[in-house]
Amino acid sequence: MLTLLQIALVGLRALTGLVYVWSGFAHARDPEGSSKDLGLPKPIVLLVGIVELLAGLGVAGGLLTRLSCIGLMIVMLGAMHRKAMVWHSGFWGKGSQGWHYDLLFFLICLLIFATNGGDWTIDRLIFGARAASSYIF
Repeated sequence: MLTLLQIALVGLRALTGLVYVWSGFAHARDPEGSSKDLGLPKPIVLLVGIVELLAGLGVAGGLLTRLSCIGLMIVMLGAMHRKAMVWHSGFWGKGSQGWHYDLLFFLICLLIFATNGGDWTIDRLIFGARAASSYIF
């Protein structure tokens, strides 16, 4: 059924997926450079990049939506921890480098998780009504 909620969820999933895929691709393509920027070991940066890339695709397409959201929420918790506790950046930060952005994307992923991405997902095409009631997919 075509409703404003379903249209909004598809748009939100598409934009969120695009942001994470773009970020993940950059980290996975140049883990050494990203490692220096983030102050993290190269294998961790590569892992984060792969998670962002794959989970971003999952969120955008609605495939394994909840699992993808959990992965991205964990990444965002790590980013918020790094910015707040290691870099001592405030909520807004310097030059908009605070952890407000990460909190916003954490909450977007939580919303997508709670709605299972809406009615228009690959999960729903594959699993039908079972996908809507499952916390696994």
